[in-house]
Amino acid sequence: MSTVLNKRFQKVLELIIMDYIYSAEPVGSRTICKRYGIQLSPATVRNVMADLEDLGFLWQPHTSAGRIPTDKAFRFYVDEILNVQVLNQIEREKIRRKYRISQYDIPEIMRETSRILSGLSNYTGVVLTPKMASTIFKHIQFIRLNIDQILAVFVTSTGAVQNRIIHMENSLSQDELDKISRYLNEMLEGLTLAQVREKILKEMEEERIDYDRLMKQALKLGHRAFSSQEEKELYIDGKMNILDEPEFANIEKMKSLFRAFEEKNLLITLLDKCLAGEGVQITIGSESECIEMEGCSLISSPYGRVDRTLGILGILGPRRMNYSRVIPLVEYTAQLLTGILESE
Repeated sequence: MSTVLNKRFQKVLELIIMDYIYSAEPVGSRTICKRYGIQLSPATVRNVMADLEDLGFLWQPHTSAGRIPTDKAFRFYVDEILNVQVLNQIEREKIRRKYRISQYDIPEIMRETSRILSGLSNYTGVVLTPKMASTIFKHIQFIRLNIDQILAVFVTSTGAVQNRIIHMENSLSQDELDKISRYLNEMLEGLTLAQVREKILKEMEEERIDYDRLMKQALKLGHRAFSSQEEKELYIDGKMNILDEPEFANIEKMKSLFRAFEEKNLLITLLDKCLAGEGVQITIGSESECIEMEGCSLISSPYGRVDRTLGILGILGPRRMNYSRVIPLVEYTAQLLTGILESE
């Protein structure tokens, strides 16, 4: 950050932010002097606050009111002042125990993760999974349900299981379906789902004369099974937690934020931007470039495997959230989720 603050300015700014985090009210010079016992007179603190306002770190909602930290102030606080808490062993164990998943099911793990993030922070927990098209194909199995219905079950390298019912004009026996499964598994192993679709389409277009009926059926089944696996999944838990915060008592602000939750593309776009970075990232207020979420901050971290990132998770809260507490929660949960995915 280009702006450099001396120790006195930093201390006053830190105390203002600390008080605002816990009170959600504009902070005055008398509050700083009385509540925190700073070795400065109210007049001196008042002058410092006026200078901080001139520098863009504070703003005054009313002439008679105290001052409120700006996005610039929170960014300086996070980058230059904040001391992040360290989770102790008891807290870590508490988070680990919350993963009570009896079987390896990706959607349930992601839902549980959003619940954990929300429950531990009292804010909103979000988890974004990658597009299915970017994940690696592991294997597929076709199961005959009746004369014209087949269940396609395919698994990605992340352990995600997808089911789809396919309607067929021609009846196939379970033995034929098993042969088709083996053929596709051998042909498609190690490809991304996007590559799988391309390969199947290419094979179908070639229409080799030596294709027998079963091969043609295999390609047709494969095409139908993989034709619509594009969308990312966004899991959100604890929406009402953030809407209960005093900042969102204003009905227009509440409606605006609720629109962001309902129109998931806004959150997905924001999380996508965070995917490009490494480690814990903090997006404060207007930095999100999303009007609906200007009163919020997002603390996020990627999760995945050693060789590549699979998705991103985070906690969405008011700008005045307790960053010192939330940052280690996000960081450790991302590490834990990565470990769960690595173990499978």
